[in-house]
Amino acid sequence: MARRPSPTLTEAEYRLMDILWDLGNGTVADVHARLAAHPIAYTTVLSTLTILERKGYVRHTVRGKANVYRPRVERDAARRTVIANVLTTFFGGSARALMLNLLEAERLGPDEERRLRALLEAER
Repeated sequence: MARRPSPTLTEAEYRLMDILWDLGNGTVADVHARLAAHPIAYTTVLSTLTILERKGYVRHTVRGKANVYRPRVERDAARRTVIANVLTTFFGGSARALMLNLLEAERLGPDEERRLRALLEAER
């Protein structure tokens, strides 16, 4: 059975988007070269960029024989989309439930705790 397409960025897609956000734009070769620490096949980069274009995250223009890809979505907007999907899928749309789960899973340092308290107070 085929896997259902992800409505948001997958981990592999996010890795490539992160590179494009840093570069501003790039060819498949540019993106592939930036993956040296965690290499994947050139054809996989090409396929993933094609998927990202179909999903609306990137667009391309042609320069000579190469496609030049540029992000269509800002990094923060993509993150918000992922968080909204997590909220809907795992927390019934409740940001409060997500926050409580995060706070129970990890102990905050004193500076983080002060910042969180200040944010909560500002919301009142």
